[in-house]
Amino acid sequence: MTPAITRRGFLRKSLRGTFGGAALAVGLPYLEVFLNSNGDALAATGAPLPRRFGTWFFGCGMNPNRWNPKEEGRDFALPPELQPIARVREHISVISGLSVLLAGETNFVHRTGVMGTLCGGAPPTPNENAGPTLDVLISDVAGGATRFRSLEMAAHGVAKDSYSRRSENVINPSEPTPLSLYSRVFGPGFNDPNAGEFEPDPKTLLRKSVLSLVSEDRSRIEAQLGQADRARLDEYFTSLRQLERQLELQLSAPPPLEACEIPRQPEETPVSQDVAHVVRNHQLMAQVLALALACDQTRVFNMVFSAGASGLHLPGSSDTHHTLTHEEARDPALGYQPEATRFVIHGMEAWATFVETLESVPEGDGTLLDHSVVMAHSETSDANSHSVTGLPIMLAGRAGGRLLPGVHVGGGGETTARVGLTLQQVMGLNVASWGTQANRTSRPISEVLA
Repeated sequence: MTPAITRRGFLRKSLRGTFGGAALAVGLPYLEVFLNSNGDALAATGAPLPRRFGTWFFGCGMNPNRWNPKEEGRDFALPPELQPIARVREHISVISGLSVLLAGETNFVHRTGVMGTLCGGAPPTPNENAGPTLDVLISDVAGGATRFRSLEMAAHGVAKDSYSRRSENVINPSEPTPLSLYSRVFGPGFNDPNAGEFEPDPKTLLRKSVLSLVSEDRSRIEAQLGQADRARLDEYFTSLRQLERQLELQLSAPPPLEACEIPRQPEETPVSQDVAHVVRNHQLMAQVLALALACDQTRVFNMVFSAGASGLHLPGSSDTHHTLTHEEARDPALGYQPEATRFVIHGMEAWATFVETLESVPEGDGTLLDHSVVMAHSETSDANSHSVTGLPIMLAGRAGGRLLPGVHVGGGGETTARVGLTLQQVMGLNVASWGTQANRTSRPISEVLA
């Protein structure tokens, strides 16, 4: 007689393989035995599988005539610079022709496009944004139930290159290597949800008590400050409150999950913007992130493949992607810059790999990607002119059944804030309009909504 499979016994099993040459134990995903009959909720609690939100950024844009599809709807042909996504096109919607609209604001190059898209409006000055970035707004609602409100990654190895920020003074830095990302998620502080025993870390208890004491002094300190300093202090205490909530999660035993056993650390890799090295780092980071999402360590993330004013270069070359967009002559027969365009292709291939990585993880009635939505975007369309008109945007995933992928939507010159409004609504935020000045909108992109 075959012995019965117990929940805890089954959860302790894992798939084993290698990660960067090191042994790796990969925890099992949400399997049917733990779900309801529809496969869309946990059988034990009835809670739906979590929805995740992420951004994926690539620098220096594309060539609009070679990237923008001509046909709208589902039956659109992939232009040359979108050919790399052919293998995952059923999971991706392409949104072209949306812009960060300027109503007297300056186009701050390599900044206005990305921060305007993420904040719902053009930055008023080089040191201000129109508001918190989209991921922060979503993590304020979706990030409180997980150990990390969000995870930021920079595949090109520069930690300061992050577009996740509550303001210019409160920036979430990126993890610059696969090892640093791995260590943050699976290093000290990681609690196996299925270990059966739990004891809070004394250091966490101490940090929690110290934060409480600091908070008690807030009123006394504020009374002595001017308006600008009070605003900055409010940002600081907002961050402290968020940290306290995250610490509270570490003071309670996590609920059982199909969690990952802690794998051995991968080897550290050198920081380099050689495009082949960045592609490999990005692939490894995507794998670690997929495990973090499957273990419900976070539900919000931001990946930077290459920064604005991209410093990626080919092996042995001193010419970066950014310098080529300005200094390389357009081929008169081709009508574009062939060397600079090679980096666009590398970026689209990496984006396809990222989508494939999330799609490869089975979860409930679908995959990790089915329960996620990821927005890919850049800070410019044509990098040679620093244009913020017709910015490239793609959405991947179904967001737990709330999105219909696989379509091309032409934006007709409207604001990119339409995408941000759509994503906030899809992620459950109660918001009817979003954006500032000329970019304010109450029109989500209905063509991608289920």
